[in-house]
Amino acid sequence: MSPSAQAVAERRPAYLTELARGTERFHEPRRPDCPWCGSTKLGTRLRTTDLLQHKPGTFTIDQCRSCAHSFQNPRLTPEGLNFYYRDFYDGLGADQAERIFGAQTSTGRHRAATHALAHFLEPEAWLDVGTGHAHFPAAAKEVLPYTAFDGLDIGDGVEEGRRQGRIEEAHRGFLTELAPRLAGRYDAMSMFHYLEHSLDPREELKAAHRVLRPGGHLMIEVPDPESRYAALLGKWWVSYFQPQHLHFIPQANLRAELAALGYTVVAVDRRAPHVPLDLTAACALFLGHCLPAADSPWRTRTPSDAQRRLRRVLTHASAPALLAARSADRLLAPLVSRTGFANAYRVIARRNPDAG
Repeated sequence: MSPSAQAVAERRPAYLTELARGTERFHEPRRPDCPWCGSTKLGTRLRTTDLLQHKPGTFTIDQCRSCAHSFQNPRLTPEGLNFYYRDFYDGLGADQAERIFGAQTSTGRHRAATHALAHFLEPEAWLDVGTGHAHFPAAAKEVLPYTAFDGLDIGDGVEEGRRQGRIEEAHRGFLTELAPRLAGRYDAMSMFHYLEHSLDPREELKAAHRVLRPGGHLMIEVPDPESRYAALLGKWWVSYFQPQHLHFIPQANLRAELAALGYTVVAVDRRAPHVPLDLTAACALFLGHCLPAADSPWRTRTPSDAQRRLRRVLTHASAPALLAARSADRLLAPLVSRTGFANAYRVIARRNPDAG
């Protein structure tokens, strides 16, 4: 038995015991109002399943008809978040996570983002929130060698990043809880595809305001819910990323909230943050839905040898479709990023001096 097959066999009893109680407890009660503006004018934007790991469960994204904010409703509980995050970023799902985020976390993109903020100041101390294994600070150091980079995350990857020398200090926990201890320590902060995972984006922005020094800059990148790819691809749009993405914030809403909290928006960009993967990822998600992984610990039945062989044959046969989608993504990237199809946007905001 291979190491991966052995790991699946070892974890299956625990998963089956957990799932015997159903998945309803993984969801909070459905809320009747928008978490952004409080309006009760809600409509269903999307219903889908877990197209990433194929764990059981159904998820709904509602959209506010008043402010256009979209959000997971009902939202996952802490227990549900743990269940669906488990095995994705490490262990059994590490390879899949790397395939999905590889282009998004390339060194070249990290350097370009660093230059975007460095246009406004050369920071003394920079905190990367949701840093993972601190790959962004490692690349950013090449652009700003005299800046001290620290990282913050809830996982143990941030500790590994410190051990590897990618960051100087590792802060493990939630920004909202650590903000009092970190108040005023940084003149630059970054949140790359972080806010959409948070339970309350507003509280994260307030915490960032507390951690930043007056005049410091905050750089945010998030999926763009107004992307035309979202409408074109539906549930196959990878940036929906259910059930992990909890909020989808229109750019106008984020800019207005930053202004209300005491920031001045100094730059907005939809072109540079775009990652050309929408068609490739949609194709991969569709094929993964039709040809799910041969085995996983949450499957109630192990596949037969014949099923495994059939999946291997069909997977190889689908390779040309994936290659064609990848070529289309790259070929269309310059046009896509200029015509409303960009899948992400960036906002850079300066923290205003305190009143009085």
